[in-house]
Amino acid sequence: MKQKNIKFIAVLLAVLSVAGCTPAPSSYDYRSAPVVKKYAPNPDFIDRVVVKKASGKLYLMRGREIYKEYNIGLGARPRGHKLREGDNKTPEGRYHLTYVNDQSSFYRSFRISYPNERDIMRAQIRGVNPGGDIVIHGTPNSFGPNYNGPMSPRNWTQGCIALSNREMDEIISLVAIDTPIDIYP
Repeated sequence: MKQKNIKFIAVLLAVLSVAGCTPAPSSYDYRSAPVVKKYAPNPDFIDRVVVKKASGKLYLMRGREIYKEYNIGLGARPRGHKLREGDNKTPEGRYHLTYVNDQSSFYRSFRISYPNERDIMRAQIRGVNPGGDIVIHGTPNSFGPNYNGPMSPRNWTQGCIALSNREMDEIISLVAIDTPIDIYP
């Protein structure tokens, strides 16, 4: 028992002493996305995106006021924070929206900066891959670009946040790159 604890502490200290964490390898490297577009809506208009997983809502915020509210789909196992690739959970915490991809497997996507350094360290301690490529996206391309109907079941993604295509277009037109996104349980 003591040897296990010593080994765990040694691994923890090694992870914490690393000056710059690098993401664990993933089956998809978001940095090589085929199309990256910098959209430039007014960055002073929407200053934060808030997701409340329990109520299935995404809010565009301007200061303390809700500008717009959306119903969303989440990972198939929405309770709890994403810990590893393949757990079908949507992460929780503060991230940023880093780029828009118009050629994703879903109708447009807005990348979320998961995993952050804390997520990477948490996964390294567990000896697992934290996963990546977490995005806000529209419907699967197989539904067609004009599909704006409901998606059923509500929570069906592999950890992403899903909206209708029309809502996806609206969010991309209103939210600037590098806007913070707070994802709550």
